[in-house]
Amino acid sequence: MLNKDHHRLLKRQLKKAGLDGCENPEFVQFFNMVNEAYKSFDKDVNHIENILEESSRELFVANQRLIKERDHTNTKLENIVDNIGGVLFETDLDGNFTFLNNAWTEYSGIPIDNAVGKSFRHFLDGVNIDGFKRFDDLFSRKKEYIKFIFKHEKNGELMWFEAKSKLFKDSKGNSIGFIGTIIDITNLKEAEIELQKASKSKDEFLSTMSHEIRTPLNAVTGLANILLMEKYLPHQLENLKALKYSGEHLLGLINDLLDFDKIKSGKLKLIEKDFSLNYFLESIKSHFGLRIEKKGLIFNVIKENDVPDNIIGDKLKLTQIIKNLLSNSLKFTENGCINFIISNLGVKENKIKLVFKVKDTGIGISKNRQKSIFESFIQANSETSVKYGGTGLGLSISKKLLNLQGSDLKVESDLGKGATFSFEITYKVSNRLSVYEPDMIKMQPDYEPIDINVLVAEDNKMNVLILKRFFNNWGITYTIAENGEEVLDFFEEFDYDLILMDLQMPKINGYQAAKIIRNSKNENKASVPIIALTAFAQTDVKKKTEQYKMNGFMGKPFNPEKLYKLLKSYGKAYNIKAI
Repeated sequence: MLNKDHHRLLKRQLKKAGLDGCENPEFVQFFNMVNEAYKSFDKDVNHIENILEESSRELFVANQRLIKERDHTNTKLENIVDNIGGVLFETDLDGNFTFLNNAWTEYSGIPIDNAVGKSFRHFLDGVNIDGFKRFDDLFSRKKEYIKFIFKHEKNGELMWFEAKSKLFKDSKGNSIGFIGTIIDITNLKEAEIELQKASKSKDEFLSTMSHEIRTPLNAVTGLANILLMEKYLPHQLENLKALKYSGEHLLGLINDLLDFDKIKSGKLKLIEKDFSLNYFLESIKSHFGLRIEKKGLIFNVIKENDVPDNIIGDKLKLTQIIKNLLSNSLKFTENGCINFIISNLGVKENKIKLVFKVKDTGIGISKNRQKSIFESFIQANSETSVKYGGTGLGLSISKKLLNLQGSDLKVESDLGKGATFSFEITYKVSNRLSVYEPDMIKMQPDYEPIDINVLVAEDNKMNVLILKRFFNNWGITYTIAENGEEVLDFFEEFDYDLILMDLQMPKINGYQAAKIIRNSKNENKASVPIIALTAFAQTDVKKKTEQYKMNGFMGKPFNPEKLYKLLKSYGKAYNIKAI
């Protein structure tokens, strides 16, 4: 008989099988066991359901908390992004904006909705990019980092911005776009522009002052040289030499100041060419030998360790460094000798390391002053400037010139026991068997007459007087033009072997006159050699003369020997020999 307490599922199954009226004790016992199993299963299900319900309730609470925290974090991030001091942006690989923060509208005046989906090119005019960068160079897929500066006008106000961006990739390493910032650098850019203007004004001031000082100085040194070339009374010799030395000394001080300014502004560049080391040493010996011997000192130029002849380097800067060091030694040495020593430290991979030393028996330098002497406008002590003169720039300039070439200037000295200045420098070894040095064949001019017809463009009366005296002594045929218009008139009417062109002239300046001459329909006349002759010292003058196809550059005041050598090199007799 079926028990009323049996589980509902058991009842249904027994009834379906027709066993609900079964009285067999063994079946009844079995049915009771199945019944207990069903009830136990129900308890387990109920327990699991309670656990799941509790877990579900806990998960729901946790999920709500996470959603709240996410929303709070998103709000904070949005506030940070929108209030950050600059534009945050995202673009795709083609440069189309996919995200912009509120600073975009503040800076550009363009709503975000009008910008998202459009390319940065739509808002950025190429001419406004600092440094003339092309669009194709910006947001290139080949570049991981991009940085540029551009300007933008908003409500009539010019603003400057710096954009930086980085290529970002997905988890598989595929490039998907750029993310970056745009920050306002108007104040910094305006300060930079003002500094550039100030620097330009300083350069113009130095150039003008150099011209104004060099012009009368040209007259002083020129007349001193003329007087020494002509007849003079014996007792006048020392006065004339003192006059010449004073002019040259003043010129040296001006050149030091100009060189110092060029080095400080970073406008001085290395110019590496083949040159003869032997000829360099001979030139140094010729330049200083007589001066040092006249002071009663011994001067030795010593080569050690198989020094090569032909090397590649900046000869002009090496010359300036050595002349500064030897001038220092000559100034501070009263007795004994001055030795200029060059040694070979070895050759490696077609490069040679040389050591240069200038050793003297002069007043020496105390240990505690040996660092400060390399500073600008600093000398060993306050009495040095009064007793020996000078600007205190020679060693500073030499050290900076060496630093520019990866070297440094060192000193070894004891007070009262002389000083040794030295530096090591690496040059390339030249493969050429010999190096042509134009001055080698005309080192010591004899001032013989020169067969040459020169057109001189010069408006300064004193300079004209000096040039006339020189030219008359050297037997030179010349014509003087006082302005650019006269230069062109004489040029059209007569044939000349050389034009000495002053760059600063009334009516038509030297640059304009040179351009007109080079554009002449007469090819022979258009190719006449033109040498710029100027007292200006702007750093770009020499480069500018090359742009106007001039053949050379000579600063004023000029050395008469150099001027004579220059004229002789363009003379008819010299050019016939060259052919």
